[in-house]
Amino acid sequence: MDTRVSETQRQRLLRLINDLAVVRGRVTLSSGKEADYYIDLRRITLHHEAAPLVGAVMLEHLAQHGFGGGFDAIGGLTLGADPIATAVLHAAAARGENVDAFVVRKAAKAHGMQKQIEGPDIKGRRVVIVEDTTTTGSSPLAAIQAAREAGAEVLAVATIVDRDTGAREVIEAEGVPYFPIFGLPDLQI
Repeated sequence: MDTRVSETQRQRLLRLINDLAVVRGRVTLSSGKEADYYIDLRRITLHHEAAPLVGAVMLEHLAQHGFGGGFDAIGGLTLGADPIATAVLHAAAARGENVDAFVVRKAAKAHGMQKQIEGPDIKGRRVVIVEDTTTTGSSPLAAIQAAREAGAEVLAVATIVDRDTGAREVIEAEGVPYFPIFGLPDLQI
């Protein structure tokens, strides 16, 4: 059975993003910047049809950039990255590939194991950082720092939608390649 992503699946994901996740109206983004629209990708990453597409399309997107089977784990800053990492874990498993997911807390827990990164240990492992929508790059940077401090080798950052507002430059300045699936020109804004 061929589990590779077709262009039709990629286009279906884009259609779902445009139909369900693009919200028009004045909003303040987590970066503090204001915009006339909001891209609420949790409406996609937690959607019954779109979530499997997110995993398959992201996995194929990474493969097209040379990371097919070349990383051990995927994750990022909670909350946006969590369903993406889980979707990729399932898409990889469907292909017979072993990819673990991990969650980066905004700060280490003050109790229990006092961990900042949850899930399988990423020390000594090759990881990809993911995010749903990237604006300034601050969330991926926080995840990169936490993963490096945990002993992981960060190979890349991938996002579903890049808002084209400077995140690429910030992330690549850290020596990490950046691979958005879609940019603003792909959206109906």
